[in-house]
Amino acid sequence: MPHKTLTEKIFESHINREPRIGEVVVVDVDFAMGQDGTSPLAIQKFYDMGGKKVLRPDRIALVIDHGAPSPTEGFANLHKLMRDFSYEQGIRLFDIGSGVCHQLIPESGFAGPYDIVVGADSHTCTYGAVGAFSTGIGSSELAAVMISGKLWFKIPPAIRVILSGKIPSGVYSKDIVLYLAKTLTADGATYKALEFDGDVINQLSMDARFTVSNMAVEVGAKAGIFPVDEKTKVWLREHGRDNMCDLSIDPLANYESTVEIDVSKLEPQIALPHRVDNVMSISEIGDIPIQEGYIGTCTNGRLEDMEIATSILDGKKIHPRVRLIVACASKSIYLEAMKKGLIEKLVEAGATVIPPGCGPCVGTHAGVPSDGENVISTANRNFKGRMGNNKAFIYLSSPATVAASCLTGKITDPRRFL
Repeated sequence: MPHKTLTEKIFESHINREPRIGEVVVVDVDFAMGQDGTSPLAIQKFYDMGGKKVLRPDRIALVIDHGAPSPTEGFANLHKLMRDFSYEQGIRLFDIGSGVCHQLIPESGFAGPYDIVVGADSHTCTYGAVGAFSTGIGSSELAAVMISGKLWFKIPPAIRVILSGKIPSGVYSKDIVLYLAKTLTADGATYKALEFDGDVINQLSMDARFTVSNMAVEVGAKAGIFPVDEKTKVWLREHGRDNMCDLSIDPLANYESTVEIDVSKLEPQIALPHRVDNVMSISEIGDIPIQEGYIGTCTNGRLEDMEIATSILDGKKIHPRVRLIVACASKSIYLEAMKKGLIEKLVEAGATVIPPGCGPCVGTHAGVPSDGENVISTANRNFKGRMGNNKAFIYLSSPATVAASCLTGKITDPRRFL
């Protein structure tokens, strides 16, 4: 039997023959998703293309998360369109306060091993953490999936990313993936799949793996796929999936290239404005004052992230010249964080907790910075205007570094508080 990448194995399960890298195939899509920035156009295109009834409504979900609750009249009207369409078509709708699409889809059991999942949002690659080939598409492509249940793909080559060593104290999955972005650069994996390997995988929780897969697109990748191990299976069973198959790396597969990172040598990483690959170790950065911190997003809004931030902020107060905004990635995470007392401790430290959703990440509301301000965020992008003001400066880091920086009023090494 030929040696295959994870990507090839997944596509082979859908086309029932040996795939070839670079060939264009049409496959049945296992699940598709749209959010409130892309779904309204997809609905319009659905009707423009002659659509009348969604073929498989059980395989489609629409999520209101980017501007939720509605910050403007325009958003409110788009949200009404999504609600009406979902009701008419029998589609699952995640309304305001449900959370971020990229947490809700796997959390609801809609993505799993060997699945091909698409979403009208570039960070759909997040679900690679559970062994799916998941990738972002456009609104017109989402309309085509709603009509036909199928979509075309050009099977991408894969890069094997070997993560080795022991993760040091104060270093987290966000630091690892930022260092990977620095190594590969923002276009170093364009139209390729990243496939993760190495003994570090066993050290990463599922929350941490979602963080890594989420940022695969930040180096141009179509997907960021982890092998399926027992930890994956336990998480999936807890979230309604029980028909799981093993999916493992074959080191003899035809990888286009291999990247090796010894994480034991890493320290906390910072992506400086205005590129996600403009990354430096925190010891290389001088005193950079901050005015706003943000902990949340589809990258770092999970329970583990809240626990990490709270471990640093507990019993302390944020700097008087800093505002800290926190958003959990889903309602279930928010509720669990409340049960554990994390939300109370964050609020007591001075944080402002907003409803589950994208929050200020995309700059629609709930924390747009002013001219000249520095923001340190757990988000995945920091280009000009990302948070709604192209005169602001966005730094990316782990939740620990955001929390530590909000205490001191400047970008700070979290190891100081551990």
